[in-house]
Amino acid sequence: MTRITIRKARARDCAGLTGIAHRAKRFWGYPERLMRLWADTLTITPEFVASHQVYCAARGPELLGFYALSISGTTCELEHMWVAPEHMRTGVGRLLFRHLLQRVAASGATRLRIASDPNAEGFYRRMGARRVGREASRPAGRFLPVLVLRPVSPR
Repeated sequence: MTRITIRKARARDCAGLTGIAHRAKRFWGYPERLMRLWADTLTITPEFVASHQVYCAARGPELLGFYALSISGTTCELEHMWVAPEHMRTGVGRLLFRHLLQRVAASGATRLRIASDPNAEGFYRRMGARRVGREASRPAGRFLPVLVLRPVSPR
């Protein structure tokens, strides 16, 4: 079996990354009305890839998952982290998370902030993040757990 590699995403990966984000979100059983509400947020564009640190896990030509970071001073924000449903619980998420910690450390940031889908909070906590609050989301009345990992170091 071909090994999994992590590489910088390219503009031509956007359709595949968008597909992964939509399928992974849908995996949690969200109704179609919410999926439509979040469609733009889950769509990865070439402009987004050019302006963020976006890395994907691949096995040969197959995309398995990806993450995206934004950096502001000493804080990195996890903008996206999605694993294709058929690759969940296979170690792909952990591999991506270890890689993103290396990218955060290389950036000089000392804090990783994550506004998590509620279904992913347990994963981030297992990776060492701690919950520090919550933030409003869409639709009105929905909140996302906010987690922080500090100091940032590869696990």
